[in-house]
Order: sequence, then C-alpha cells, then structure tokens
Amino acid sequence: MDFRPVLLIVGTLLAVLAFAMCIPAIVDAASGNPDWQVFAVSAGLTLFVGVSLTLTTSSEKVGLNVRQAFAMTTLAWLALTLFAALPFMFSELQLSFTDAFFESMSGITTTGSTVIIGLDTAPPGILLWRGILQWLGGLGIIVMAIAVLPMMGVGGMQLFKIEAFDTGEKVLPRAAQISAALVIIFIGLTALCTIALWLAGMSLLESTVHAMTTMSTGGFSTSDASVGHFNSWIVDLIITFGMIAGALPFLLFLQALRGKPWLLWRDEQVRGFIGIVALITVVVTVLLTINTGMDPVSALRYASFNVISIITGTGYANADYGMWGSFAPPIFFFIMFIGGCAGSTSCGIKVFRFQVLYAAARVQLRRLLQPHGVFIPYYNRRPIPDEVITSVLSFFFVFGLSFALLALGLGMLGLDFMTAISSAATAISNVGPGLGPITGPAGNFQSLPDAAKWLLAAGMLLGRLELFTILVLFSRDFWRG
Repeated sequence: MDFRPVLLIVGTLLAVLAFAMCIPAIVDAASGNPDWQVFAVSAGLTLFVGVSLTLTTSSEKVGLNVRQAFAMTTLAWLALTLFAALPFMFSELQLSFTDAFFESMSGITTTGSTVIIGLDTAPPGILLWRGILQWLGGLGIIVMAIAVLPMMGVGGMQLFKIEAFDTGEKVLPRAAQISAALVIIFIGLTALCTIALWLAGMSLLESTVHAMTTMSTGGFSTSDASVGHFNSWIVDLIITFGMIAGALPFLLFLQALRGKPWLLWRDEQVRGFIGIVALITVVVTVLLTINTGMDPVSALRYASFNVISIITGTGYANADYGMWGSFAPPIFFFIMFIGGCAGSTSCGIKVFRFQVLYAAARVQLRRLLQPHGVFIPYYNRRPIPDEVITSVLSFFFVFGLSFALLALGLGMLGLDFMTAISSAATAISNVGPGLGPITGPAGNFQSLPDAAKWLLAAGMLLGRLELFTILVLFSRDFWRG
C-alpha cells in the first residue's frame, strides 16, 4: 500500500489541530493562566509533525482507494487523539498519560465521558479545548459520513452514496464542495446556538463550549453538574433543540437551504427519529409523574432533555435520572444504543439501520405467509439492495459481539455488573455517562482502573468509526491487497 496519501491527509489534519490549540492558548494568556505556554508548545510540536508529514509525502496523486481510506480513517483518529492529549498531560490538571488519552479520545469521538474532577474551577483554556475537540470530532464525522463511509460500504452506509452523489439527487457537483457547504452550515448552527445560550444567561466561554458540544452531540460541559448547573428551562430548551439539530442529516439541511425544505420531513430516517424520541419522551414523562409526583410540565422538561441527550449520544444531564426510580435505568440503557441519523454528528447504531432491519424482517414474514409472492423491502421509497441488508445484519451482529466482549473485559477487571455493562454501552455507543453511582450522570470515570480506561477508549474509537473500519485492519487479506 502507498501510504503517502494517507500520511499527507494525517499531516494536514495535525496542522489544523495545531492551529486549533492556539485558541485556548490565547484565552489562557488573556486570563493570566500559565497554561497558555502548554498550549503554545503543544501547538508548535503538533504543527512541526503535521507539516513534516505533509511536506515529505506530498505528491501529485492525492486520491484515495478503499484500502487507503480504511487506513487513513483509523490512523487519523489515533494521531489526533495522541497529540490532543498533550495539553491535558502538561496543564495544571497534570493528568496521567492514560487519563489524558482517555479524555482526548472521549473528546475526538464526541463521547463525553470524563475523568476530570472539578470542572467548575478548571482553567478556561482546558474547558475550551474540550469543547473544540468535540466540535472538530463532530465536524470530522459529518464529512466522513458523506465522503468516506459510503465509499467503503460500512454497515449499510452505501445507501447514502446514492443520495449524495448520483445525478438524480445531486446537491453540488463534487464531494469537496458538499463537504465545504456542510462545514459552513455546521459553523452557522454553532454560532446561532452560542448566541442563544449567551442571551439565556451563560458567560461567553460557557455559551461557546456548550454550543460546540451541543452541535457535535458530544456533551462536555464546563461544570461537574453538567447542564443542571444552570438550572434554567430556557438553557434546557435551547440545548434540546440543538441536540436534535445535531442528530439530523446535515445533507438535508443543505437541501433545505437550496429551496427544498420539505425533503427534511419527507426523509424516512428523520420521521423515524422524531417518532422514536417523541414516544420515549411521553413514556418517561408519564412514568416520572407517577413515580415521583413531579408536576407534568417539569416532568416533560427533564424527560425530554435527558431522553434526547442519551438517544443522540450527547450525554448532557440536567438531573440525576438514576434517582428517578426503577423504571429509568432499563429505559436509558436501551436507548443508549439507538443513536441519531446517518450523516449527522450523532453516534450509536443509527435509526436507518433499525428501519432497514424492520423492512427486511417484514418482507421475510410476508414471504413465510405467501411463499410464492414477490416482496421487496423499501427504504425512502427505494428498493433496498441485498448487499445493504447483509451489511446491516453484519453490523448488528458485530456491534452486539463487541459490546458483549467489552462488558466482559470490564467485568474481569473488577467492575461491578451495572458499571461494566453501562460503561461498555456508553463507550461503544459514544454516549458519555453510564448508569449507577460510579459512572452515572452524577459520577465520572476517574476511579476506574487504567486498564478499564484503555479498554473503554478502544470501545469509543470502535463505535465512532462504525466497527468495520477498524476491524478490517486486522484482516490478513487487507494487508495483502
């Protein structure tokens, strides 16, 4: 394999990361915090490595074949995580390499799990850096879902290759232009969210960080109490709509801006996502009212915020849902796996895979009742190819197996059942908080053994890159070409 195009892209991304490090450096310098030196040195080192890789691998041929795309995706996420961990290690937080890598991986993958205690008194540069990491990770996954994953055909994502690039559904002429347009939309939505949160009473730093981590469905906050720290229904409402926007397909936002807003609601995946969210929110609201005696309006506020936060994989919390009664843990555990829409910043299994699986199962049931009938499964009014159904079924199997092995590994490291199961689920689904008193919404991952943190970091990367993107690298045939 020719690694030059791969290393060229990785070097370019590292250079971008280095420039991003300059922003918290400026913020720390303006506030008189000495950590600005840490960010400056880290940015210099990252820029040196990035530019070196770019200059030594640049060539006229910059196209990627499928094998190079697999290698580039995994290598880029690992390289960015490694260099992004430098400020965490050498700042006044003085995190260990394990904790710094865990925090960095949680940021880049937009998971939201944290090992930092005392966020309310943490340096402003570190708080902003956590938000920038999740924002860049969310932006990266949008571009990857449009330009890379459909080409690789991972877990049924080839469905969206047609929507993005075929002449019938062409939005813009080339993938680069589509990606550039999506970046502009992402920046615009983040700016709107920042302004809204600032007007709602947050400081400029708080509104910026929360806007970044809302639109990226990441969930890093500036307080140990997460969004509950602000105790504001207006803040809850703004972030709720922001999380929904981050979990919708950004390609449809582009089509809406080009005069076709109806396509957003016509999309089967969007309708399914909104329907699932609405149904579970109503159920949790009713159960919360009955079990705790909370008034219906407050119950709707807390239920909708936390249900949407967990489904979209954001991981914010405005209340400790672990204290709501016995009904809450099983509901929140299962909705961790759902995720948002493909082509969004959200994570998890994704709604379209459940819809494809349902369509295939429904056809199979009809074939059993009418063996001589001809039945074809459809998605978005188009026939679903057999290879897509196979890809989706394979994804479900590998996802379940990976979750089981991850939970088993955590259990063997001494974690109790609830912590092991929920931590495995939240890592591979990139949600953030788990369940129980240790890793639940009121706790964090600081007390876990280092081996568990490395295992969870691997689970985060595996889940964020759609499983097969990484697993294919362990195939002997892949390296043989």
